[in-house]
Amino acid sequence: MSTGVIVLIVLVVIVVIALIWAVATYNGFVRLRNLVQEAWRQIDVELHRRHDLIPNLVESVKGYAAHERGVFDEVARARAAAIAPGAGPAEQAAQENQLTQALGRLFAVAEAYPVLRASENFQQLQAELTNTEDRIAAGRRFYNANVRQLNTKVESFPSNVIAGAFHFERAEYFEVDEPSVRAAPEVSF
Repeated sequence: MSTGVIVLIVLVVIVVIALIWAVATYNGFVRLRNLVQEAWRQIDVELHRRHDLIPNLVESVKGYAAHERGVFDEVARARAAAIAPGAGPAEQAAQENQLTQALGRLFAVAEAYPVLRASENFQQLQAELTNTEDRIAAGRRFYNANVRQLNTKVESFPSNVIAGAFHFERAEYFEVDEPSVRAAPEVSF
């Protein structure tokens, strides 16, 4: 075999390996993008569930604390903002933080009414909301893990070459930005 044929075979093998790597990398990006989108849709389902529970919760509290109109209006405004379509993960997180704060004030109002706290309907709604919050938190962790994996691949060399060529971009994290969640709990004896 001549040197020219050997060089040609080596070049063909290198090109084939590069093509296989490029296709595998592209498919990896598609898989990660789809995982991120699926994880976001799961969070969206739980957020809708949360938004559907809130009016029932507000109505339960209204029956006992009708004079707390400002709190009810605030919850309604925050819920309306959180339901608004077209929000990305960062904007949705900010809206959900406002809703969480409004719900905290609603629960503070409920604490002042022992009969309300003892109500079976209120307890069921509160338990459902807690369960939903836990599911949102689990979904957020799953979503953020997939976002981290996608973002790492988008930014890492040499896969960033394929990402740039096919316009794969970093995804946004869904982060809680509420001081009460991040603050250390106070313990007193």
